Amino acid sequence: MHVSLDTMVDTLKAAAESSRLRILALLSRGDLTVSDLTEILGQSQPRVSRHLKLLLEAGLIGRYQEGSWAFFRLSDTDAARDFVLRLVSGIRGADPQVERDLERLAAVKRKRQDRAAEYFSENAASWDHIRSLHVPDRAVEAALLKLVGKRPFQSMLDLGTGTGRLLEIFSPLYRRGVGIDMSREMLTVARANLDKAGIANAQVRQG
Repeated sequence: MHVSLDTMVDTLKAAAESSRLRILALLSRGDLTVSDLTEILGQSQPRVSRHLKLLLEAGLIGRYQEGSWAFFRLSDTDAARDFVLRLVSGIRGADPQVERDLERLAAVKRKRQDRAAEYFSENAASWDHIRSLHVPDRAVEAALLKLVGKRPFQSMLDLGTGTGRLLEIFSPLYRRGVGIDMSREMLTVARANLDKAGIANAQVRQG
């Protein structure tokens, strides 16, 4: 990572604050909204938004829109992302406050999973009909895994990601995966599935 002295100082200043470090530690586990972060950190929305603004300006995190919701995640830039991951790796398991944050994060992710399960339950009949029209999922997955092989690759783009299943099965191979879907409901399902599988190198977006 080759940057000017002033840029490095600004980056370190942005990260060198307890709440912002807590935010970076949380975003290293996946994408979150301001609402998620206020619930986990126990801070007001304006305060959390100020922290996010500073982290955005420093290039340590990214922001994307999904309908009326704004999601935040670690920067897509390899150098910035690697810097943050090295930074937060030293505080995991060593700070009671960060451990409490991670427990609250788990609760937020459980709510996502509950919403996803509710959506599937409400649409179970149509899902069964759609599945009956296609080749069984396992056969398709096996064919794709055989085709791709075991060689690692840099990026994966999954258009019409649906439940995020392809992002899940190929996650050990790619460095960064992105799933795109038009349906916010399906994005909720995909995000919940990725959370449940503990996949941090993939994200989903509306498009």
